[in-house]
Amino acid sequence: MNTLVAPSNTVSMSSREIADLTGKHHHHVVRDIKRDLGQMNVDVSRFGCIYLDGAGRKQTEYMLAPDLVMTVLTGYSVPLRHRVVTRLMELEKVSRYTISMPSNFAEALQLAADQAKQNASLHQVIQQQAPKVQALERLSATDGSICITSAAKQLGIGPLKLFKWLSDNRWIYRRTSFAAWSAYQPRLTSGLLEHKLVTVGKGAEENLKVVEQVMVTRKGITTLAEQLQGNSL
Repeated sequence: MNTLVAPSNTVSMSSREIADLTGKHHHHVVRDIKRDLGQMNVDVSRFGCIYLDGAGRKQTEYMLAPDLVMTVLTGYSVPLRHRVVTRLMELEKVSRYTISMPSNFAEALQLAADQAKQNASLHQVIQQQAPKVQALERLSATDGSICITSAAKQLGIGPLKLFKWLSDNRWIYRRTSFAAWSAYQPRLTSGLLEHKLVTVGKGAEENLKVVEQVMVTRKGITTLAEQLQGNSL
């Protein structure tokens, strides 16, 4: 198989980027460019480009090839030169890419098979990550901990089904048949559930009472979304 290294756009760096990398004022960098290129008898106007500044005024910057950038940097300190050189190397990496060209029919078939295998692996990863992505989407709609009924709404299932699933999977329990739901200690310790005091009742203040209620945390919503994904409740 033949490997070709193909260049894309020619690497260049603007005087404004040099100024940003070195912390110098742009007009000082332009001064240095004009001075150094002038000493080389290079017409600096060949590299000029027009841009609009923050006030909408036309200004001139200069796009330089790597060799001219290095020439201008000669008079700068080592740390400043290092910043610009590092950036130039990054640009050169981006500007070149490798193409593998099959030289015969067998290599072409192998390349197609390898590509199909990569696509299949990528598809598998996407499928594996889908529950987590959907869980995060649901989580984004929550604000702190919420009651189980609200959690069921976020998860897109019926409240009674969620209560049953939580009970069957040892998230919550009742001490007696008509007692309020409580969270199992491991679920509290792991931060999936929490107990919170809430006020229930309507009407006059004397008719209200404070009870302890199981709440689902943001972490709990995420975990439930992942565990319930693909389950028919």
